[in-house]
Amino acid sequence: MAQNVRSIVTLILTGVVLWLVVGVIALAVNAEAKIIWTCLSGATLGLLGIRYTIRRARRSGL
Repeated sequence: MAQNVRSIVTLILTGVVLWLVVGVIALAVNAEAKIIWTCLSGATLGLLGIRYTIRRARRSGL
């Protein structure tokens, strides 16, 4: 994997971790369900983004 792809995956992974941290905090303070689902959706989309980024880089030969 190229260095550029690694930096992109690191950036996306940082976002996923932040979504999970905020989700745990939201659960701890008994936030509305909408906020918890938003955090879960953000983390899920981030994981899908990592998968997409890696697959696209492999297909393009980077």
